[in-house]
Amino acid sequence: MAKVVTMPKLGLTMTEGKLTKWYKAEGEEIQAGEVFFDVTTDKLTNEVEATESGIVRKLLVKEEDVVECLKPVAIIAAVDEDISSLVTASGGTRDEAIDVQISNENIEKASVDKAKERRRIKASPIAKKLAEEKNLDLELVTGTGPNGRITLEDVENYINNHAKKVKASPMAEKTAGAFGIDLCEIKKDSRIMKEDVYNYLRDKAQVQGNLIETRIPMNQMRQIIANRMSESWKVSPAVTFDIKVDVTRLKEIRNWLKSTCKVTFTDLLVKIIATTLLEFPYLNSRIENDEIITRNYANIGVAVALEGGLVVPVVKYANEKGLRQISGEVKELAEKARNNALNQEDMTEGTFTITNLGMYGIESFSPIINQPEVAILGVNTITETSVVVNGEIVIKPLMNLSLTADHRVVDGAIAAQFLAKVKEYIEKPEMLLL
Repeated sequence: MAKVVTMPKLGLTMTEGKLTKWYKAEGEEIQAGEVFFDVTTDKLTNEVEATESGIVRKLLVKEEDVVECLKPVAIIAAVDEDISSLVTASGGTRDEAIDVQISNENIEKASVDKAKERRRIKASPIAKKLAEEKNLDLELVTGTGPNGRITLEDVENYINNHAKKVKASPMAEKTAGAFGIDLCEIKKDSRIMKEDVYNYLRDKAQVQGNLIETRIPMNQMRQIIANRMSESWKVSPAVTFDIKVDVTRLKEIRNWLKSTCKVTFTDLLVKIIATTLLEFPYLNSRIENDEIITRNYANIGVAVALEGGLVVPVVKYANEKGLRQISGEVKELAEKARNNALNQEDMTEGTFTITNLGMYGIESFSPIINQPEVAILGVNTITETSVVVNGEIVIKPLMNLSLTADHRVVDGAIAAQFLAKVKEYIEKPEMLLL
C-alpha cells in the first residue's frame, strides 16, 4: 500500500526542517530501515530512515527545500500501484501525476528487463546453491568458467575476499569509498578513523612522489558549526579569564563515589556550575533587544566531540538535580550524540555551556560562546604541580579553568568573582551542603 512520507517533527519546538540530501532517487527500491534523507535544523542534522519498503515513486521536494513539519516530502509504493491521486493530494500538479504514471510504466519495464537479465546469469548448480545459502547476488561475482560461467571456485573466492571485516567509523568508510581506497590496506589494530584514511593518502602520495591537495566539501554539521561560531565571534565582545584550582577534594569525592555512582569531573562540575550560576545571574542570562534576561534555573550544555564536529546536548534544570541523576543524563546524552540519536529537545534551551579538553592535555584555551548564551567554561587538564603550603613544598593536582564571557553583560569583576566562587566550591565541595 502506498505510503506518503512526511517531514518528521524531531522535537516539541521544531516547526520546519531543511531537507538537505536524498539518499534514493525516483524509481529506486528502498527497504524499511534504510536512510532515506537528511533533515537539518539550526542545531543538528538527522538521518531519517524509511518506515516502509517499496519503490520511491515520487520525491515531492528538492534538496535544500525548507518544509513544514508533517508536510509530504515523498511517496513510497509498489511498482504497479497508481499514486496519481496521492501526488495531487500532496500538492503536486496534474501534469506531475501524469508523469508519475509514465514513469511507473518505465519502472515496470526496467524491472521485467532486470529479472530477465538475472535469469540469464550462467552459473553451475553448485555455485548457485552456495550463493543462495550465503544470500549472495550472483551478479556481483565474475565468472571464470567457459563463456563467463560462474563456478563454485568463483563464488568461494568472492566470499573469502569479502569476508575480511575491517573496523572503521562510518566517516572513514565514506571517505575511503570517495577515494577508492580498500580499508584492508590501512594497517591499524584499533578502529580506523577518517584521519587514518587521510594519513594513508598522504603517506601513499609521498612514497609515489605525487603530493596532492584535496577539496572536501563541508558536511551539514560542519557548516552549521562554522556559521554559529562566526556569528558568535561577530556578536559577542568576548574576554577569557583563567584560574587555577586545586582538585584534591574533587578527586577524593569521585573516588569515594565509585562504588555507588561512577561520576566524572564533568558531572561534578555541572553540579557546581549550576549552583554557582544562581548566585551570579548575569553569567546565566541572555540579551534580547535592549534587555538582559536572567533565570532562576540553570540548563547546562555539555559539549560532545564527534568525528564530524561538535554538538552540545543540555542537562535541563541541573541546579535541582543530584549527582547521580546528572551523571546518568550526561552519559545518556553523550551516547545519543555518538549514535546520531539526539533530538531537537536535547539540544535547546541551554543557559551555560561546559567544554572539556582536559583529556587531550590542553592547559588553557579560549572557548567560543554558544549563542545566545553569554558565557562558556573551558575545562583543562589536571597537572601535578609543586606548591607551597604552610612553608613546605607539596605536590597538588591543579586544573586550569578558562571562562569566556560576553563583555556586554559580564564585566571583568563579575567574571572574577564567579570564578573565585567556583574555585571555592571545587576546593571545598562540602560548602554545597550549607
